[in-house]
Order: sequence, then structure tokens, then C-alpha cells
Amino acid sequence: MKTNKRTPFRAPDAASGGEKRPRRGVDRNTPPPREFAPRQEGDDAPLDEVAAKPTPRRRQGIPQTGRANRGNIGRNGKPLIEAKPERLQKVLAQAGVGSRREMEEWIASGKVSVNGVVATIGQSVIPTDKVKIGGRLINIRFTGSSSRPPRVLMYHKPEGEIVSRDDPDGRPSVFAALPRMRGGRWINVGRLDFNTSGLLLFTTSGELANKLMHPSSQLVREYAVRVLGELTLEAQQQLLSGVQLEDGPASFSGLVDAGGEGANKWYRVSLFEGRNREVRRMFEAVGCTVSRLIRVRYGPFTLPPQLKRGRCRELDETEVKALMRELARSEKAQTA
Repeated sequence: MKTNKRTPFRAPDAASGGEKRPRRGVDRNTPPPREFAPRQEGDDAPLDEVAAKPTPRRRQGIPQTGRANRGNIGRNGKPLIEAKPERLQKVLAQAGVGSRREMEEWIASGKVSVNGVVATIGQSVIPTDKVKIGGRLINIRFTGSSSRPPRVLMYHKPEGEIVSRDDPDGRPSVFAALPRMRGGRWINVGRLDFNTSGLLLFTTSGELANKLMHPSSQLVREYAVRVLGELTLEAQQQLLSGVQLEDGPASFSGLVDAGGEGANKWYRVSLFEGRNREVRRMFEAVGCTVSRLIRVRYGPFTLPPQLKRGRCRELDETEVKALMRELARSEKAQTA
């Protein structure tokens, strides 16, 4: 007789009166559980109490949660700390969409929506809000929602590259040389002119970029300048005391002779702001022309000698955390 490999046939036992034995694991003489058994007369428990009896959780220690608030429970079964509402432009900047100033411009132009409604400047959002820019959903991030610091990149910009993603003239962009990433984008900290080379910083956090660019941070910018023409002592003193430009007065916080021969001489200059073509315009104001301009320092960052033109170096997490602690101490010192 053929047998089934999965459920072998067993011949009836003579002692059992010829009845077939039930399958293993099934006891036909045991009544079904109360909640599945048909109700009989005399049952005292109401039907709704039986139906409302909770089903025990498999993992102990995890609170009963519904689909609505399941996202507030961490992997360890403990509820996460709820993020407080934050300004929309700040949240978008933290997500790496752009700087806070750019986000304010986008909000004012009606490009940003929250839960299907056009956003307004100063509006606050929470983690469950759906924020879209131009119809594209943005993965927003809140302060303290991630323990990982933002990414920071040092780039040695060569001459002949523009610090912009869109150029009508089709000139080479600095962003083409940066590492690609998903879920965000690189935000430039300040700018360098098309004909200026040197240190240029990038980060994935618009909030950090805003702190590094804001005048209140008092981060020094240092340049190596090659000047065509004679820079007299009187002109040097004038650059230190201040010259008048189209957009207001400007002055160097430091000016040092760095040598050179013939008509071209090198100088090291430093200042605490970064207006458009400011260094070039200041030298033009005293009758000199800048033939070459290289930024060698931005705040605590110095252009590494081994970093070649067109190459970049990313800071590790320890360096980024140290930078953020220094910025936080600077803010506390100014508010004290």
C-alpha cells in the first residue's frame, strides 16, 4: 500500500475498535476556547467582554500602541522623545535643502506647502507634517532627532569655476567635483568669485551654514593677495582704517607684507565679512589691481597644503562635533 511521505497512513488499531486515530497534535475531545465556542444557555459573561479580551503581546514590556502612534516607539520598546514644533525655514535648512535665507525666499514665493496648504514665513511644523517643495516631499529633520552631526567638506576651488548650480553661460560648477549623496545636497558656506581660488566650505546642514556665514560668528577670512602696482604705506594704513565702497565702508583687520619681486607683490589680508568682490574692490579703492586672490583660511579651517586644486576633504565626526561645540560656546559668550 502506498503511503504519504508527509502524513504516513496508520492502520486501525484492533484494540480501539477499528476507529482511525486523529492526526498528531489535534485532540478532538478538547472543547474549543471559550471565545470561539458557541454560546450556551447559562453563560454569565457578556459577549462584549469576551470580544474585548486583549490579545497578549509576544514581546514583553512593549506598550499597546495603535497604528497612529506606532512611530513614537523605538526599537527598544521605549517611547521616543517628542520633538517640539520648530520654524519651517529652520527645519528645511537642517534637512540640507538650502540655507535659511534661501528657504525664506522659497516660502515667500509660495513654493513650499505644509499638509497641502501653502506655507507662510514663521510657520512652525512638527515631525508628522508633510512638507513639499514644488510638489516634492521633503524628509524633514528636527533638532535632536539624530545623534549624527552634519557633514562638512573642505574644497580647494580652482580658478575658472562658479559657485552655483545653474549658470546661463554654462561655466564649470564647483558642485560637479563634490561627492554625490542621497537624501540631501551640499550647501556652500559663502562664495568665491569665478577668478578666485582657495578654501571653500560645504555642509549638509543649512543651519550650520547659516551660523558659519553670519557676521555674529566673527569667523575670520584670510586671503593671499598678489597686487599689481605699488601699495604705499599710506594706502596700507587706509585699508586698515577703512575705505568707502558702493555698499558701505570696509576695512581689513590685518595686512602683512608676504614678499614678492618686481611689479607683483604678495600680501596676507584678513577680514570678518564676505561681501561680493570685497577684497578686490578695496584694493581698487587705493589705486591697486589684484592679479591673483587665494583664500587660505575660513574661521578654524586652514587650506591644507596637501589638498590639491579641484580636490576635497571631508571632516570626520570628531572634527565636526568640535566645530559645533566651538560655535555654541561663541554664541553663549555673545549672549552673556
